[in-house]
Amino acid sequence: MISPPLALAAGLLGLALASAWSLSVGPVDTGLLQALRADSAGTPLADAVLWQLRAPRVALAILAGAVLAVGGCAMQALFRNPLAEPGLLGLSSGAALGAAVAMVLIGGLAGFGGLLVPLCAFGGALAVAALVTAVSRGQGQPRVASMLLAGLAVNAIAGAGLGLLATIADDRALRGVTFWLFGSVGKVGWGTIAAASLPMLLASLLPMLRAPAMNALMLGEAEAFHLGVDVARLKKLLLISVVIGVGTAVSLTGIIGFVGLLVPHLVRLCCGHDNRSVLPISAVWGALLLVCADAAGRALMSPSELPVGIFTALLGGPFFLALLARQPSSLADR
Repeated sequence: MISPPLALAAGLLGLALASAWSLSVGPVDTGLLQALRADSAGTPLADAVLWQLRAPRVALAILAGAVLAVGGCAMQALFRNPLAEPGLLGLSSGAALGAAVAMVLIGGLAGFGGLLVPLCAFGGALAVAALVTAVSRGQGQPRVASMLLAGLAVNAIAGAGLGLLATIADDRALRGVTFWLFGSVGKVGWGTIAAASLPMLLASLLPMLRAPAMNALMLGEAEAFHLGVDVARLKKLLLISVVIGVGTAVSLTGIIGFVGLLVPHLVRLCCGHDNRSVLPISAVWGALLLVCADAAGRALMSPSELPVGIFTALLGGPFFLALLARQPSSLADR
């Protein structure tokens, strides 16, 4: 076991070093020292690459990694299962379908200054969240088990819709959809990141403010109620934070899987199960994972890049199988 303050400090140090590495990786050599020093004198090309191309993707990787990891923590508290993650609700699939509609049917790769695809993706995630909540609602409150089943159905429907759109897409739109599905943090600039940072930060902070109540919820709804927790309100807050945070992140990055599963579980293995520690450490470690995955993908495939979603899937897939091998009855027992 690692003490939570040490784990947090190590994560922050690793994030600083990984960010400097990510700023220095690419076909244009800016140098690690220049990446570390804001006052470094460089060529105009190097400066433009550093601050207009690489720095925005590092910032987006930090925000998206943090919100995906915190969303995974919230989902695991909501479902009371360590194998839960945001993709179970179909948010990523809904966002993918919205983005594909924009690219294939509207031709929106450059529409609204490049914002049409993210807006349609976010709309798809919101639509899926509303549908899953409506279908699972029973006696005025969404039922967690029904939400899981509805999310599985939505994932299947969205997959069918993506397949249909792929068959009618032209080459340009098909390449755009395919690359979007792989996930990338290099698609947006500072303006878009500035607009999206507030909802992602709020979605990360809200669960942290309710960490003690999440600890009670993971004991069971009846136990949490007897401990004074407004269970219905807490579940609604967690669901809203996941929808807003993950929906915003996925609308900008495309589908990046397994961060919400891998990071919270690793944190719990290393630091225990107290959400007061798990949530902030997961945010930092999630940011660290995504920054490292993006930098490694560019370093391995330079001058091209390995999409970050492929990299995280290569890490998360075997990890997920290992979890299932260790506790094969987890889903059935919850």
